[in-house]
Amino acid sequence: MSVHFPNPVDVHIGGRIRLARITLSMSQEKLGERLGLTFQQVQKYEKGANRVGGSRLWHISQILEVPPAFFFEGLDDPALDDAGTAAVVNERNAFMSTVEGQKLATRFLAIESDAVRQRMLDLMATLATTDTEAEA
Repeated sequence: MSVHFPNPVDVHIGGRIRLARITLSMSQEKLGERLGLTFQQVQKYEKGANRVGGSRLWHISQILEVPPAFFFEGLDDPALDDAGTAAVVNERNAFMSTVEGQKLATRFLAIESDAVRQRMLDLMATLATTDTEAEA
């Protein structure tokens, strides 16, 4: 028996679908309804279990009010190049499923200034480094 693991790119795209959907406070049922699908199919897309075709991804981008490129953002992250790709993507998606992750994403996306967003990312990088050093 062969064990099938989702492709990390499909998992990443699914996580981005989930992020955009949650940011709009849209249920899986509502997204599925607008796509002519069941909420179970939306779940499979979000988990990366089923691959999203190009035309469907375009339709999802229109419904979720994001550019199609949104779903691919972050794929060039060096952390995704090693053998732990699927684990990293799954960890990020799991975080985005928490209330804390949803609040962080919603509030971050509400920041209109690119410069302020960048400063927030720089601050988080500094805090993460400082926190890691304090534990050592």
